[in-house]
Amino acid sequence: MNSATGVSAVPSDASAGYDAIVVGGGHNGLVAAAYLARAGWRVAVLERQDHTGGAAVSAHAFTGVDARLSRYSYLVSLLPRKIVSELGLSLELRRRRYSSYTPYGDGRGLLVDNGDTAATAAGFRALTGGDGEFAAWQDFYGRTHRVAQAVFPTLTEPLPDRAQLRKLVTDAAGEETWEALFERPIGEAVETAFADDVVRGIVLTDALIGTFAHAHDASLRQNACFLYHVIGNGTGDWDVPVGGMGAVSGALERAARAAGAQILTGCEVTSVQADGTSAEVAFTDARGAERVLGARWVLCNASPRELARLVGDDTAAEPVEGAQLKVNMLLTRLPRLRDHSVDPRAAFAGTFHIAEGYRELETSYRQAERGELPSPAPSEIYCHSLTDPSILSAELQQRGYQTLTLFGLHQPARLFPAHDRESALRAVLTSLDAVLDEPLTDCLARDADGELCIEARTPPDLDADLGLPGGNIFHRPLVLPFAEAADPTAGRWGVGTPYAANLLLCGAGAPRGGGVSGIPGHNAAMAALGS
Repeated sequence: MNSATGVSAVPSDASAGYDAIVVGGGHNGLVAAAYLARAGWRVAVLERQDHTGGAAVSAHAFTGVDARLSRYSYLVSLLPRKIVSELGLSLELRRRRYSSYTPYGDGRGLLVDNGDTAATAAGFRALTGGDGEFAAWQDFYGRTHRVAQAVFPTLTEPLPDRAQLRKLVTDAAGEETWEALFERPIGEAVETAFADDVVRGIVLTDALIGTFAHAHDASLRQNACFLYHVIGNGTGDWDVPVGGMGAVSGALERAARAAGAQILTGCEVTSVQADGTSAEVAFTDARGAERVLGARWVLCNASPRELARLVGDDTAAEPVEGAQLKVNMLLTRLPRLRDHSVDPRAAFAGTFHIAEGYRELETSYRQAERGELPSPAPSEIYCHSLTDPSILSAELQQRGYQTLTLFGLHQPARLFPAHDRESALRAVLTSLDAVLDEPLTDCLARDADGELCIEARTPPDLDADLGLPGGNIFHRPLVLPFAEAADPTAGRWGVGTPYAANLLLCGAGAPRGGGVSGIPGHNAAMAALGS
């Protein structure tokens, strides 16, 4: 097509005539492939790695240890039941009874128990000395629940404009709620609704997962992050995938293959050319041979940065930066807490907040902004194996082993390599040890080589491992889910690109991407099918 790229000199399979080629076999690409193949299209998926799944995979992270950890992404909230049903996925997601545990003071903590409202109310009372903060909590999350029920169904429909979404939200939860979540920095809503620093911090964390921003950031990227963390399937619940995150991608791969999609692994795409009616994708296959496939449509599951490179767009783009430290651990047992009133099995079953008071989060943001590692380092932890022990072998289960997943906040890519991975890991473990009754290292298992079973991944690691720009788990900053917040080229389904009408984004970088959702894959398929 474009001889200037050298593509015409490559032995070509363009005559194979695929209807669609999906670049990248992550979970969104598999969703797109499954929908298109079920519609009777001839579909090829080209994946660089030797396996599908992208960031939604399980792995034996520690030598000689039979534990399959969700290595990168780890919980599921945004995957619509609509997609699970329409693709016939065999997948079990388990709800966690406990929402969160937050240590405060000396040996005390707040446990939010989804199964016991009275106990949760008593916990708020012990923290604040009255019932007002728990009433505010119920009111605030009652409103976000109504927003979730109104907004979530729109994510698998054509992209609404601001006025359409505003009407849905105001009809469900009132004009004040629309202003608080969609128009004004989320910090204002948090400070208006709550008085206690600990409670404010718990609420704000949902606005900062993988997002380097402060509560009053004028960009509202923290608002978009908060919204996506509270609207999943109309409930906001974050569920545990039974069998680990690899079970999600595995179910999607089986659905795509069963529908007739061809999935090629070990294939690194080197260029994409599209002119609106036809397209060619050049790649190096698993044997090292250079090939070209032709298709009517190309759906890109890679990041917008990677797509720009593939089409030869060297226009300077806004820098993209991730902001998290991901730590996987295997323990011989759960550690004892300084708060002896709470069972560690309850505290670690939900989200365990560390150094995430409202003022602490602001301080850690300012430290990172100056290029310093936050201290104390804010992070949150949960134990997958308490809800789903199947990721551990029967022997490890019998011996009482458990997993821990730690997600550090305000760890932007700019901190590395000025600081190394080990320094960042020490900082978060020091903050964790401060709320434990024993050092965490006393509980860490050892692998077959005698090494501690703990691994950490920084934003640069995620860029190198998965091609996430700057380690950004969302491919680029999240935006609010209406047309005016999206790129002008996003089009009716929010998946268009500035390059050609038949070249679509089907990955996390689409306006309604981010998280393990399959939503961009669904929407790109619908756009290609002309729905």
